[in-house]
Amino acid sequence: MEPRTNAAETGLRFLTTSAKIRRAVDEHMASGVSLARTKILQVLADLGPVKQSRLAAELGMAARSITQAVETMERDGLVERSPDPADKRAKVVAATARGERALTTGEQTGREVLRSVFERLNPNQLKALDEMLDALNQN
Repeated sequence: MEPRTNAAETGLRFLTTSAKIRRAVDEHMASGVSLARTKILQVLADLGPVKQSRLAAELGMAARSITQAVETMERDGLVERSPDPADKRAKVVAATARGERALTTGEQTGREVLRSVFERLNPNQLKALDEMLDALNQN
């Protein structure tokens, strides 16, 4: 029996579905914290204040992208930047109290949205998806 679709078509469908789910999460996030901002705040919560370059590396983002994100988050009061005492050219980023509250709210909202999306699957489908994701994430 021939498969319904080929790997490229299935991959495209996966990406489309993933983007749709990400939009749903972002639309429901509170306090102006998107999924991308939540990831930045999570790294800061885990590591504490870090150089922007380390933050970019932890997230797999380009330095320019992290700079733009951090600047916007700083304007919104979610993070603060200060000169690195060891290297005055570098900036250290830290979450503010407002950023920590936004992270808590954002994580809770994100979990609720993801739960509502993925609870449409029965336990066997959810297990199969989890196994497929494991296979896709192997290097």
